[in-house]
Amino acid sequence: MKRTKIREVSSLDPLVSSLIRRTFLRFEAPDYSEEGIRSFMDFLNNKEQMAGLIMFGAYVDNELAGVIAAQNELSHICLFFVDEPFQRQGIGRKLWEQVLSSSRAVRITVNSSPYAVEIYRRLGFQNLSEERLTDGMRYTPMEYCRV
Repeated sequence: MKRTKIREVSSLDPLVSSLIRRTFLRFEAPDYSEEGIRSFMDFLNNKEQMAGLIMFGAYVDNELAGVIAAQNELSHICLFFVDEPFQRQGIGRKLWEQVLSSSRAVRITVNSSPYAVEIYRRLGFQNLSEERLTDGMRYTPMEYCRV
């Protein structure tokens, strides 16, 4: 049986950035314009912004399977990706539970890509508004409120 371990990771780790880029291009980029793809890549390449994130990685038998990153004391999710071979195995839920257990925020927000809206709903998020478009990136503002 495969064991999943969650631990803090660095945005400067090439395995982390590679997983994010690969998964973004496969599942999210098809919903974005060239401008949106460029905006996302600019964010990933901004070392200062990335250094300000708290990131957790999920490892299955010592292989990086997924990443979640948040800012503002873990009150806003910025990045959330599970590598394709590990999807639908509970990896994303374990990453989300790590953020929940590490955050003191009563309200956690995310600007979800079109691809991930249903995933966030299954994790307990609700829409704050309809889909928006900024810098070529389509997203739906969502929030999770602790009861």
